Amino acid sequence: MSNLTNNRLNITATAAQITAVKTALDTINTNLPFLIGLTIDERITLPAIDVNNKTFAEDAINAGLNNATLIPSYVSVANMQNDMTLFKQLDEIILLNKQLQEKLQDTQLLAGSEAYTSALALYKLFASASDAGVPGADAIYSQLKQRFAGQGGTGRPATNPS
Repeated sequence: MSNLTNNRLNITATAAQITAVKTALDTINTNLPFLIGLTIDERITLPAIDVNNKTFAEDAINAGLNNATLIPSYVSVANMQNDMTLFKQLDEIILLNKQLQEKLQDTQLLAGSEAYTSALALYKLFASASDAGVPGADAIYSQLKQRFAGQGGTGRPATNPS
């Protein structure tokens, strides 16, 4: 909670840091120009590879390599090898990306939570100031309470009985 008892984050990224990260992401896209996007239908209908399917595919590729005379000319085992190699290469990158994405989302969640929790605390303070007749507090409280309009109740935040 920002400026309260537990402020785990109190930092912003510099413009240079944001630019560097965007440049790094552009570099990834530039270095992997073959990346494609699928339609929702394609994502649903394409057969997916899992641990068992991967082993099967690897075994089939090896069998094709070792028994080339049994493979018709229209089947390219070399293309199958390329697909499997790319699958393995992307698997490693995807894991790293997922770890980064999790950290980004967790940090964003915490930053937003701290900001919102602190905003709620300020809202309660302005409500108390308004109740006490502090000059100017009514205008601030009226502006902030619009967030809770139509949610029932009195429009005043609950207070802890002590």
